[in-house]
Amino acid sequence: MSTPDAPKFTNSYATLPERFYTKMQATPVASPGLLRLNRSLATEMGLDADWLASEDGLAMLAGNAMPPGADPLAQVYAGHQFGGWSPRLGDGRALLLGEVDAPGGAHWDIQLKGSGPTPYSRMGDGRAWLGPVIREYVVSEAMHALGVPTTRALAAVSTGEVVLREDRMPGAILTRTASSHLRVGTFQYFAAQQDEDGLRALLAFAIARHSPELAPDDAIGFLKAVVAAQAELVAKWMGLGFIHGVMNTDNCHIGGLTIDYGPCAFMDAYDPRKVFSSIDQHGRYAYGAQPEILVWNLAQLATSLLPLINSDVDAAVEAAQEALHRFGPFYTEAWKTVFFAKLGLTEGGEAEIALVQDLLRAMSENQADFTLTFRGLADGSAREHFVDPTAFDAWAKGWSKHSADTALIRASNPAFIPRNHKIERAITQAVSGDLSLFHRLCDVLARPFDDQPGHEDLQQAPVEQELVRQTFCGT
Repeated sequence: MSTPDAPKFTNSYATLPERFYTKMQATPVASPGLLRLNRSLATEMGLDADWLASEDGLAMLAGNAMPPGADPLAQVYAGHQFGGWSPRLGDGRALLLGEVDAPGGAHWDIQLKGSGPTPYSRMGDGRAWLGPVIREYVVSEAMHALGVPTTRALAAVSTGEVVLREDRMPGAILTRTASSHLRVGTFQYFAAQQDEDGLRALLAFAIARHSPELAPDDAIGFLKAVVAAQAELVAKWMGLGFIHGVMNTDNCHIGGLTIDYGPCAFMDAYDPRKVFSSIDQHGRYAYGAQPEILVWNLAQLATSLLPLINSDVDAAVEAAQEALHRFGPFYTEAWKTVFFAKLGLTEGGEAEIALVQDLLRAMSENQADFTLTFRGLADGSAREHFVDPTAFDAWAKGWSKHSADTALIRASNPAFIPRNHKIERAITQAVSGDLSLFHRLCDVLARPFDDQPGHEDLQQAPVEQELVRQTFCGT
């Protein structure tokens, strides 16, 4: 029997100038315990899952000890938070341990969330409690299975310590992986410092990681790539009824990944104005506002890149605006691809766009469940989710004139999503020591498009007393 091997770490981010980060070790925890290990992801990353589950692996996942090559650091960045400028944010409760190279050449950052305070904690304790760790583990892995670009969850561990929030909560740490942890806010930080050398170094690093086909100094090519990736990302969010909840520029990933799942939620009854986040008092990040907000975020990235686009300010602004104007057509095409497939259509024009919009309007007027309605198009059960089923019947007359592909409908509309009330129940049970629903959600949501007999309760919309009306960041 072979001996389990520790990860072979490097940390290319640590080769950037020291002003990009603070090197430091995680704060040790009292009594770590493995809650869940994502063995399939470990294999994809080229990691030894048996080592990760070992005593030495658990020590790394808890931040108590680092294997050779790991070089932990907290990244600095800035950001607009609900439109307000914060010039210095950074990893307040996370450490980037380094990266590993997977078979095939992919780079994977490995980061601990909840590993203790850093210079960017802003009076916080740098810890995470069990609830947000479970939420991000479940939702990020479900998003991956749903075909949405996202950070991934490699492991969740308990710390054996108490975290003070509204009450005394059990502590936990999430091991998060991603192609990078670069954000719009990372570029904003160096732009605000008028640090052009820092911006150039960051641009070259970002291009090498996410757009290696570009020249290291191709700022406008990079901006166009980010615009395209984010347009596709938000279209996929919209197609799932997903609401990020906190689309600040520091939570906007330049590689087009979904990152930071604090107050995120999936809609039950369709409502384009729906907001879950407890801190989004004015609906800035409501479901229907997400494409517009994304353009706003991308404009902040464009502004940060202006000195690198062209030394002539007017020429730089013109080029940046042209790149930003690409978002609309990109998003429209991505939205059509997503929603036409949800109706079983492979193509279409203005008439099919109107068909989608008419269905969404009828769903909103009839409190129809977003996921169950679209999935029900494949088996004839969609009308059951309307307060007035005749409203669906009226819409279906137009839809019936198209040759809808039932197999495409089933492949484009999940049977299972991370229902808010089920996640909340899983968290409540986990706090009491019962992880069974947490594990069950992870297992079922790994195959969200499959009918899975025996798990129908995870498909059901919440009854009135189960409705989750607000979600929270967990910090």
